Amino acid sequence: MIYFCHGIVGVPEFHANIGIFKKLNRYLRRENQTEIEIEIKIEGEVEVEVEVEVEVERIMKIREAVKEDMPQVLELIKELAVFEKEPDAVEISVADLEREGFGENPLFTCFVAESENGIVGAALIYFRFSTWKGRTLHLEDLIVQESERGKGIGEALYKEVMQFAYDRGLKRVAWDVLDWNTGAIRFYERSGADILKTWRVVHMDEKGLKNYIEKSSVK
Repeated sequence: MIYFCHGIVGVPEFHANIGIFKKLNRYLRRENQTEIEIEIKIEGEVEVEVEVEVEVERIMKIREAVKEDMPQVLELIKELAVFEKEPDAVEISVADLEREGFGENPLFTCFVAESENGIVGAALIYFRFSTWKGRTLHLEDLIVQESERGKGIGEALYKEVMQFAYDRGLKRVAWDVLDWNTGAIRFYERSGADILKTWRVVHMDEKGLKNYIEKSSVK
């Protein structure tokens, strides 16, 4: 991030701007972030340009989720459902996530992105078995809080998932993406993933399953 300040030495507004930069420096030091550097360029006798470059590394880390994170993870899941235009689709509870993810035989692994604002992103994965490839990985959800998007958090979570698969020698990572989510599709393609256009996702929901079993039992 680069800030520019133009002014004339001796003019109050110019020195006020310098004061703002000094305050910003103190804040960054307090927050353990990189200080800004101020470079003053003299042009002629009085014209001065101040260029301030700020390298602010977000205090954010990716880690494996713990049981206590599940309330915030559930909120992210609900936010994703709204984004995907199915706000009423989420039926699971915090207790479900805690039981299925942290019991004796956990069904999933979850990574979270944590910043000074708390948990701002999550990626939930689990193993699958392919009759062609053997053990593979499924990425169920990759979620970034709406207010935190565009800051590289999604890519950091994505990389963590791919590293997880690579370290275990898995042959494939698979996931679904909505056809209208063009931003995500472009990102996946840039990363080297293939978007399969000749396959369809098939779901049998709870109602369909009940109807099928009841009808097939009558015969």
